[in-house]
Amino acid sequence: MTNTKQQQVSEQQQHLRVKNSEILGSPLPEEMEEEMTRSTLSAFRAREEEIERRKREVREKVEAQLGRAEEETKRLAEIREEVEALTDPMRKDLSIIRKKIDIVNRDIKPLALNCQKKEKEYKEALDAFGERSKERSQLIAKLVELVTESEKMRMKKLDELNKNIESLH
Repeated sequence: MTNTKQQQVSEQQQHLRVKNSEILGSPLPEEMEEEMTRSTLSAFRAREEEIERRKREVREKVEAQLGRAEEETKRLAEIREEVEALTDPMRKDLSIIRKKIDIVNRDIKPLALNCQKKEKEYKEALDAFGERSKERSQLIAKLVELVTESEKMRMKKLDELNKNIESLH
């Protein structure tokens, strides 16, 4: 996460450099534009990798929990078979085992619900990320449009001032 924050600070500093160079009237060097593009792409890739990493973690946790649940189910089936094979003198043992089975069954249900909840949260987070990325892209496009328009207006004003100076001579 710290790396992502550092990338955001770096991007903000680059945007400030862009604004400063626009205010001073000097055009951006191509290297700086390329650096900004690379920085933006690397930040985007880093975010995508983070999302993929989290997605893998959730998937692994879900698979691990499902594997444990399947093992427990198999063990419970084996225990039931053994219990059913016992005769009446084993009622007490049967009762204990049935109680354990019930406890395990109660533990399995919340695990399944938790898995579903985590999947839903992940999908919601992914959707929110997509929306914010789209909004960011739109804002960047608007910024570029405004910067271009500002440069044109400044150039026009400079041309007018230059004509006024030449007319004074």
